[in-house]
Amino acid sequence: MEKAVRAYAEVLRLVRLLPKDSRAYYAKYARENFVNYRDVVDPSDFDDLFQRTYTHSLWVLHKYSIDKSAADKLRGICCT
Repeated sequence: MEKAVRAYAEVLRLVRLLPKDSRAYYAKYARENFVNYRDVVDPSDFDDLFQRTYTHSLWVLHKYSIDKSAADKLRGICCT
């Protein structure tokens, strides 16, 4: 659970790097996804969800031409 909270906080930090007009959408999108998966208990499912969190974050950063190194901290949380 603590890892999920750290990942969520880091995703929200990355959302602040996005253009102002898209921040609300991605913040809401991130919250909805974390809430939707809060009942997951299988450790292998957690690994998949964390990997998807990181991969999707990279996609969004690329979409807005933000260097993927901004997600290094998220990679450390999700891909360990």
